[in-house]
Amino acid sequence: MVPRAAYIHVPFCAHRCGYCNFALVANRQDLIPAYLRAIEREMSLQFAEPSEVDTLYFGGGTPTQLSVEQFLRLAEIVTRRHPLADAYEWTVEANPADLTQEMAEALAHVGVNRMSLGAQSFRTGKLDVLERDHRAGDIHRSVELAARYGMAVSIDLIFAAPGETLDELREDLRCTIDLATQHVSVYGLTYEKGTTYWSRRHRGDLVEADDELQRRMYLEAIELLTDAQFEHYEVSNFARTGHRSRHNEAYWRGDEYFAAGPGAARYVRGVRETNHRSTTTYIQRVLADESPVADREQLDPEAKARERLIFALRRLEGVDRAEFQEATGFAIDALAGEPIKCFTAAKLLIDDGKCVRLSREGLLVSDALWPELL
Repeated sequence: MVPRAAYIHVPFCAHRCGYCNFALVANRQDLIPAYLRAIEREMSLQFAEPSEVDTLYFGGGTPTQLSVEQFLRLAEIVTRRHPLADAYEWTVEANPADLTQEMAEALAHVGVNRMSLGAQSFRTGKLDVLERDHRAGDIHRSVELAARYGMAVSIDLIFAAPGETLDELREDLRCTIDLATQHVSVYGLTYEKGTTYWSRRHRGDLVEADDELQRRMYLEAIELLTDAQFEHYEVSNFARTGHRSRHNEAYWRGDEYFAAGPGAARYVRGVRETNHRSTTTYIQRVLADESPVADREQLDPEAKARERLIFALRRLEGVDRAEFQEATGFAIDALAGEPIKCFTAAKLLIDDGKCVRLSREGLLVSDALWPELL
C-alpha cells in the first residue's frame, strides 16, 4: 500500500536548547536557500509521479524560522510532490517567539490547518532553565493568531525540569487548559547523551527530578487534562474530541510514511531509511546527486509485526488480537506471549483475552517494557 503520510524535516533554529538532541543547526539561516534546493532535488529523485497524502507534517528544528517567502517556497515544493487529499491534516511546528502575523497568514494561505506549538512552559523561571527564548505572552499571542486563521493548536509541555515542583507543574497545566487548545503533548524531561544537559548533569550543575516526583507529575498531568475533557489517547498525548494527531496515529498504527530532509526517517515498502543528520552533509550529498541516506533496514515480516505491536501499545485503547493478526499475519501471543503474561501478572498490562493494553502502572514505565517485546 502506498503511504498516505509525509514528514518534512526543517532543521533550522535560532539556538539549540540544552536538552535538545534533534537534527538541527542553530543560527544558520544562510543555509536555507541550499536546503530548499536540496529538498526539491531529494523529492524529485524519490518520486516519478506525485503521491497524494492524507497527513503532512513539517517538523524541526523550527519551520517558522524560515522567512515567509522561504516557507511558501517549501510548501510549493512539497505539495507539488505530495498533493493533499480531501479532509487532510497539515501540521507545522512553530516556536512562540518567532511566529508573526505574516507567517500565520502564510500558513493559512497554503492550507496549514494544525499548528504544533513548542510552549514547554508558561513560567519564566522554567523557560530560562530550559533555555527557551519565549515567554508566556508569546504563547498566548501565537494561539490567538492560529485561531484567527482557522488552525487547530497542539501545545507541547515539558515536566520534571530541574528544580520544578508539583505545584509549578499544575500551574503550567492550568494555563494550558485555560487556552482552550485542541491538543496537548506532555513529555518528561530527558537527558540525552551529546546534549549540554547531559554534561551539566554529570558535573552536578543540574539535578534530575527523582523518580517519585516524575511519577506524581505524570499522574497529575493525566488527572488534570482528563478532568478538563481531554482524551488521553497515547502515552504522552491528549486531545479534544475529533482532534487527535492523525499524522502521529499513522506512525502508531504501523503505517508506512514518506519523509525528506536532514535526519528524516521514512518507511516505504517495508524499508526503513534515515537521512544524514548533518544539514551540511545532507545538502552537499543531495546537490551532488548522491544519496542522503545514512542508514537502511529491510524489515522482515516478524520484525514489522513486533514493531507494530510496540507502537500500537502506546495507544490507550491497546491492541485488538484479531485485528493485529489480520493486519500482520502473526498472533500476538506467538510473538510475545510470555512477556505479556509476565507484564499482566505484574499489573503493567491489562489483557481481557480480546485486547491487550497498558494499565495505569504500565503507563508510568512503558519505555522499559518495549525491549522485552522485541
